[in-house]
Amino acid sequence: MPTSAPARVLARLADLKARYGDGAARDKLDALRALAPAKLSTAVQVRALHEALCFLHAYPDDAEVFAQVDGMLQAFEARADLRAHRHRLVDSGIAGTDIVYPFHAPTARWLARRWGERLAIEWEAVEHPATLEGRLHLLALWSESPGLDEPPLEGRAWLDRLRGRQSDAAFVIERCAAAPLTRPLSERFYDELGLTLRLSPARGTPSRTRARFPRPRLATRTAPFRRERPDLRRELRRPPRRIRAVGRRDAEVLIDLARESMVTRSRDLYSFAAADPRDVRLVDCGHGLELACIGVVPEFRLLLEAVYSFLLLQNGVPIGYALASALFRSSEVAYNVFESFRGGEAAHVYGRLLAAVRALFGVDTFTVFPYQLGHENDEGLESGAWWFYYKLGFRPRDPKALALARDEERRAARRPGYRTSLTKLRALVRANVFLDPDEPRDNVIGAFPTGSVGLSITDAVAARFGSDRELAAATCADEAADRLGAGDWRRFRAGERLFWERWAPLIGVLPGVERWTVAEKRALVDVVRAKGGHRESDYVALFDGHARLQAALLALTMTKTVPSLPDS
Repeated sequence: MPTSAPARVLARLADLKARYGDGAARDKLDALRALAPAKLSTAVQVRALHEALCFLHAYPDDAEVFAQVDGMLQAFEARADLRAHRHRLVDSGIAGTDIVYPFHAPTARWLARRWGERLAIEWEAVEHPATLEGRLHLLALWSESPGLDEPPLEGRAWLDRLRGRQSDAAFVIERCAAAPLTRPLSERFYDELGLTLRLSPARGTPSRTRARFPRPRLATRTAPFRRERPDLRRELRRPPRRIRAVGRRDAEVLIDLARESMVTRSRDLYSFAAADPRDVRLVDCGHGLELACIGVVPEFRLLLEAVYSFLLLQNGVPIGYALASALFRSSEVAYNVFESFRGGEAAHVYGRLLAAVRALFGVDTFTVFPYQLGHENDEGLESGAWWFYYKLGFRPRDPKALALARDEERRAARRPGYRTSLTKLRALVRANVFLDPDEPRDNVIGAFPTGSVGLSITDAVAARFGSDRELAAATCADEAADRLGAGDWRRFRAGERLFWERWAPLIGVLPGVERWTVAEKRALVDVVRAKGGHRESDYVALFDGHARLQAALLALTMTKTVPSLPDS
């Protein structure tokens, strides 16, 4: 094949990859078979071939195309052109290339457990070297501390002595995790070091190249992609085909796949990093689209909202992710399609995602927060995310934002090709947008003032206990148990005990609880225990079914006086 031929075939494949029917499968196969043994001349071309393969891995025309693509991906790491350009493909997520990123503590710990020998500190990118050097003595035994004195050793030299046969990154990560602190504090301790890590490739290290959850059947495509915007209200009335809990082994595979999908794209999502293998479900949306719904371990759950992350899978290939918080029969949803798959069916997948969230949590209202729209998020701003949601039916409730949106809509109707300026977009994206039912409600995520609940608790705890928060936690937990007739809360399961302590100050400031019926008090006990149970969606159902609790929370946010905790 002449030198220029691979580039022409690659350009042909890029043009063909999202075309289906009318002989496209045969043309793709011809291009793929020509490119399999070819040597591409630039890193850009190697990446382009990899992206086309990933796309066709998710959206194959037929079994023959899938088998060709799968074989090329399995062998991609051994390609001579990849080896020649691997140093120009750092952070591409391609098998055989390095990943460099400042991962947060949970992800860093996961990487160190699996591939500690391949993990190193990227010293040139360390934000605060003095901070690391100043804390090394906290990672060593007390008897080792003279090593910093006579003769003095610089921090990195001493770290090399401390770590022995371990990599520098693995040593620091594991010593921070072993610190006698709560898990959130030990992770904060690590994150404050500001370390950037380099993961060197080896067989089995994270990559986008072979990322796939095995499926029993292959969904092939012969028809063009659906480009039209879905009617979201109609989509919400069409539930997923099936929702099933997965066993522990598959749950751990899906969680690892989700984490790898973030690591290989220089991202870090705490809900994947803190995933709970006891709370993983697979939502079948049909035509090869599945959503892995993943909960978080009790220790990292929020006080009120339940948070779930979704890994979006097409034919088992990760094509994006989403994050959904649920409460008050409402949900805030963040949605992202990975760059390789943005020529697919983003709007259709989004409609299926919302239908899955509704089926899982019983919601009727959806919220999108400003960051997802582009506020302090240049990628979202420049992609036109705000108009994506507006055209799907989301609307701001802020009067100024709504007036500006309608004015821009009129301008666009009068002037073909009109584009909203970045200045106006920045004004639009400052406000939440909502997809409401017929009658909008105020008690929904994005409108309910969650922060004021926390401040009410702070005021009450500060007034009664001052700095002794440990006494506050223990006292409030006992008093809440007495107030609700919960019995000995210390005999609850671990997650339930944790959330009993966390919710107890809130129970103490809820107005009017003493006038509740015995059944209402017992139901509140069930709500709190479910919050720390193995499936947080059970908590959502119990909370949303407790009208008295919701009314008390709303009353708490509207009170003009500082709430007080009852003295025992």
